[in-house]
Amino acid sequence: MSTRLTYAIKYVDNMDAAVAFQRDHLELVPKFQSPQWTEFATGETTLALHEATADRPAGTVQLGFGVADVEAFYRERAAAGVTFTQPPMEMHGAKIGRFLDSEGAECSIGGG
Repeated sequence: MSTRLTYAIKYVDNMDAAVAFQRDHLELVPKFQSPQWTEFATGETTLALHEATADRPAGTVQLGFGVADVEAFYRERAAAGVTFTQPPMEMHGAKIGRFLDSEGAECSIGGG
């Protein structure tokens, strides 16, 4: 099963300032923008800015991976000892699960 990095999600306190920095200083092109979520076209992996929360403070990063079959990934990896914090479920029009990496950082996995 081939796993690919699809998102790098950066949590920010000030969405407008973060968007302006990425757009004006790094010359990234926004694909989508809202007060809570903004995406930039960066090739195969999307840079997303997400509004910071108490659980995910500004400056933290979450990696998002993609596979063809997220349910199979979940079954196989859970059986192999990967700790999932959320089984795959419908979110934002896609099936997304969450797991912990070797350092305890939460990552997401999506299918399709």
